[in-house]
Amino acid sequence: MSTGDREDAPGASSDVPGAASSASSGAGRQSKAGRDLGAAIAVGVLLGAAILVSLLTIRELFVGVVALAVLAATWELSGALRRGAGIEVARWPVLIGGQAMVWLSWPFERNGLLSAFVVTVLAILVWRFRGGINGYLRDVAASVFTAAYVPMFAAFAAMLVVPEDGAGRVLCFLIGVVCSDTGGYAAGVFLGKHPMAPSISPKKSWEGFAGSMLAGVVSGALTLPLLLDGAWWQGVLFGAALVITSTVGDLMESVIKRDLGVKDMGTLLPGHGGLMDRMDSLLPSAVVSWLLLRAFVPSL
Repeated sequence: MSTGDREDAPGASSDVPGAASSASSGAGRQSKAGRDLGAAIAVGVLLGAAILVSLLTIRELFVGVVALAVLAATWELSGALRRGAGIEVARWPVLIGGQAMVWLSWPFERNGLLSAFVVTVLAILVWRFRGGINGYLRDVAASVFTAAYVPMFAAFAAMLVVPEDGAGRVLCFLIGVVCSDTGGYAAGVFLGKHPMAPSISPKKSWEGFAGSMLAGVVSGALTLPLLLDGAWWQGVLFGAALVITSTVGDLMESVIKRDLGVKDMGTLLPGHGGLMDRMDSLLPSAVVSWLLLRAFVPSL
């Protein structure tokens, strides 16, 4: 589970020197990145343990973990769109269609995923008739975006577990993202001086990105040879790619939250915000992981 910097509300303090700061009454319990680090670590450990148990017992249980995460994250994103911009996502078609995408991607892979996505889009177009003409295109566009961004991307994580060596594939993906986020968090907190994208995410620095890249490349170079019999240089490319997609994923959600004027997508996870706040780096990384591992390591 992601351990990267949690995005602050617009105008909140930054770890980059020179940025405006505002102390809260609970600052004593928070890390320099502005969150309850103890609660964040505890939640991360529990989520990681649940994933490991599913992978090391009956690996197909991981599909159920992904399905539950998609359900919660879709609910949070649709709620944030309503609160922040008055956008009415076609919630039930997206929720049901999202489950279909995840579960059909297990036995049928890309064909099941694409079929479920297309049917979901059709259902969204029809469901929104109930709301009348005003805002139809806006709500439909947001609904299709939600269906693609959360369940469709997440289904690629479910497809990682399908081959016989699926547990190793999922572990390479998760370890890469966690190392990227952790390396970026540590380097950003202690060394961060040069903002990467101050108007989007003031806490992100180029020093943090360098820390992410170092940790991600090392993790890839180790996990691919050890878990999947891949080459070390493939692991280096894999790790670097995950660092890029993890960073882009963080920035994407930061843009969405700032556009909507919300601090967190939800409040489900203490120290983290909502589940969607922890899936931001995982979602695009799942797509790239599936593509690269399929190219680098033939399925067993």
